[in-house]
Amino acid sequence: MTKHCCDQMTYHANLTCEIHKNLFDCPDKLIIFHEEDCEYGLIIHDGGSSTIEIMFCPWCGINLGY
Repeated sequence: MTKHCCDQMTYHANLTCEIHKNLFDCPDKLIIFHEEDCEYGLIIHDGGSSTIEIMFCPWCGINLGY
């Protein structure tokens, strides 16, 4: 489990779903973390695989571009 800026971000970025094989189908999966780029994205639950890059943690407010 990768540690992130706060407990909430760690939980959501590392969340795996036993029901949905595709993480974009899981309504509980809110954040995606791309380890290669160290970028975070907010998942857009519209039936596709869209994300919006976020620069600040939605829970603690820390700058994620460190």
